[in-house]
Amino acid sequence: MEALQGSMSEMMKSFHDRMSKFEAELKQSPTSTATLAADFAAFRSLVTEVLSCLQGQMEALARDVDTLEMRGRRKILLLHGVPELPKEDTARVVAGVMLEHLKVEDFSVAAVRRCHRMGRNTNGSKPRPILLKLKDVDVRDKIWFGKTKLKGSGITLSEFLTKTRHDTFMMAREKFGVSSCWTQRGDVFIMSADGIKHRVLNTRDVIAIANRSEEKIKPVASSPASESPATVTAAVPRKKRVVAGRK
Repeated sequence: MEALQGSMSEMMKSFHDRMSKFEAELKQSPTSTATLAADFAAFRSLVTEVLSCLQGQMEALARDVDTLEMRGRRKILLLHGVPELPKEDTARVVAGVMLEHLKVEDFSVAAVRRCHRMGRNTNGSKPRPILLKLKDVDVRDKIWFGKTKLKGSGITLSEFLTKTRHDTFMMAREKFGVSSCWTQRGDVFIMSADGIKHRVLNTRDVIAIANRSEEKIKPVASSPASESPATVTAAVPRKKRVVAGRK
């Protein structure tokens, strides 16, 4: 989908460049080309409108696909920092984390639909994250909203975002800071400097909010300070007045 959107953008740019070049050549032509120029302008307007319509439909389709993909990940969470052991039973490892750190006393392996480490095992010192898919969304939410109990354990919990939402979240953290960005049920939120919460769908939304925030905090150029009437100036010593005939 992203590749298709990129191709559409490149096509529109190529079209505009070629039309601009052709229009410039028409204007430089020594012969009268008023009719041809009018036809060209109408054609250019039509094609631009069609391409804009197609691009809008592509963006709407991409949003729908992303929403469906995120809905399929609704019951999935990612556990980071859980020590990795050889030939481990990942579901039992997760159950141990839930009981020991998150204090979910009624959690059992039966609540897990699917559970495995992500990526290849390179025998490195850093443990691979665990993908955990649960059977019940309520259990998933109970774990998610209790993640503050993991503080200090070295284990963190995150949502399994789509690429579009993950890129959006990473850019938001870069521009607004880790403490001002979070995800909830797959949606990405930002708390801007003015205290307003924003739900962002893509990186364009993040850039737009960042630009607006920069405009609000941009310092206003102040004029040079005028001298105040109350300004105390240094006293200038007066010259001694000499009166004729006196010493």
